[in-house]
Amino acid sequence: MQLKELTTKAEMLNQLPLIQQLYPDFTHQIYSDLLEEMLHYNYKQVVVYENGESVGLSGFWIGTKLWCGKYLELDNVIVHPNHRSKGVGKLLTEYLNQKAIETGCKLVALDAYTTNFPAHKFYYNHGFVPKGFHFVKFFEE
Repeated sequence: MQLKELTTKAEMLNQLPLIQQLYPDFTHQIYSDLLEEMLHYNYKQVVVYENGESVGLSGFWIGTKLWCGKYLELDNVIVHPNHRSKGVGKLLTEYLNQKAIETGCKLVALDAYTTNFPAHKFYYNHGFVPKGFHFVKFFEE
């Protein structure tokens, strides 16, 4: 398996089939519009390839918050269902942990849906702990 960090919109748009594993209703246009906004805030992706095929990805951001200082946030970690339990998630998190250390981050953060128990188990097993709740208020559904 090979890792590649993506920084351009064109590279990220090629990942639409993998993104659709998590967001099946995303069209090319929806994904493109979102990336257009996100890239202005230094959004990047890292992708795992196996035999030239994208099998996992994570978006990530580096930012600073008052409560923790500089941090790296994993965003939408996706592993294709046919490639789960093969070390893809571990490869992604280890790469991003190292990236956080190299860029002077004090921690790595992520959100996981409250109903995604396999993800909770994975993150616990890789040293992540819950720090609080991520509350949201929707203005439209």
